Amino acid sequence: MSLTYREGMTVSNAAAPHVTRYVDWQFAKATGARLVPAGPRVSAAEAAEVVASVRGAAFAAQQPVADTARLQAPGDAPPPVVVDRRTWISLNADSMSALMDPVFGKLVDGQKSAPNPTMQAIGGKVTGGEAGALLAFMSSKVLGQYDLAPGGTPQLMLVAPNLVQVERELGVDPKDFRLWVCMHEETHRVQFTAVPWLREHMIDRVRTLASDMVPDPESLQETISRLGKQLPEAVRSGGAGLTDLIATPEQRAELAEVTAVMSLLEGHADVVMDEVGPQVIPSVAQIRSKFNERRKGVGAFDRVLRRLLGLEAKMRQYRDGAVFVREVVDQVGMDGFNRVWESPETLPKPTEIETPSAWVARVHG
Repeated sequence: MSLTYREGMTVSNAAAPHVTRYVDWQFAKATGARLVPAGPRVSAAEAAEVVASVRGAAFAAQQPVADTARLQAPGDAPPPVVVDRRTWISLNADSMSALMDPVFGKLVDGQKSAPNPTMQAIGGKVTGGEAGALLAFMSSKVLGQYDLAPGGTPQLMLVAPNLVQVERELGVDPKDFRLWVCMHEETHRVQFTAVPWLREHMIDRVRTLASDMVPDPESLQETISRLGKQLPEAVRSGGAGLTDLIATPEQRAELAEVTAVMSLLEGHADVVMDEVGPQVIPSVAQIRSKFNERRKGVGAFDRVLRRLLGLEAKMRQYRDGAVFVREVVDQVGMDGFNRVWESPETLPKPTEIETPSAWVARVHG
């Protein structure tokens, strides 16, 4: 599907040459573009209509989200953009580069001997190819995303081919479905623009976690050995994701802190998109029911892959976070819940996501 999208939004990669060779991000983009699955068949006129419709839905979602969440995006917040799968891959590769290159830079600088340039270039192609393949897989799954764009301009992206594909699979009203998804994604835009400190806080936490979890050359062999021993059982049982397999107990605790915040963000967006209600989206109950059933209906291989990539954990984030938000709102109302955005100290801890009353007691006294 050929879609119109905003030009000039890529993040400049100004990292030193030895860092860019650690992961060849241009090769990642090229690999992703080659491997990206074909989208649904549409004519040029249909593609133009979809783009216009999704843009309209994104705009229409703004006031209902502000009214429901009682949060308002500032007037200078970048507007949502509509993208195709290849553009999503390219923009995410730029954001991953901006996020991870400082981490890789520290790793390379900490090596006892200078890396061989030829071997590093080959390694950069290998890791770039792996990143591109992962982005290609994800590009067909994501309906929308608020891109934090470290070092660049954050923006809300809506992936038009995936919206069309899912609405066709579910057999739901396209207008209602697009608006429903835009409610969720607009909530993320509001979270990160109405709460000024949140974006940098999340970037710092994720970058710190990545720095801790990326193995240095001295411990790489131990990590690979541990992964090799545990991966077969994880595949058989469908249990842990890759991060769980390679993380130390200290890293798992740090990961739990980040996951708690992600659960809050995803659960809050899910609650808002459903709370807007049938007066704005007439078929919202039917859409939610069919969407939840679709999440259960993936095949065995897809389920294993989702678990290993952490996508199953993301599904739990929606569920656990939504329960947390609803229970807190029931106890202290939406204004009381919104105290969660006051500072990093008022964000829920992992145990509080599971026991919302503990968060209420700590924050409200």
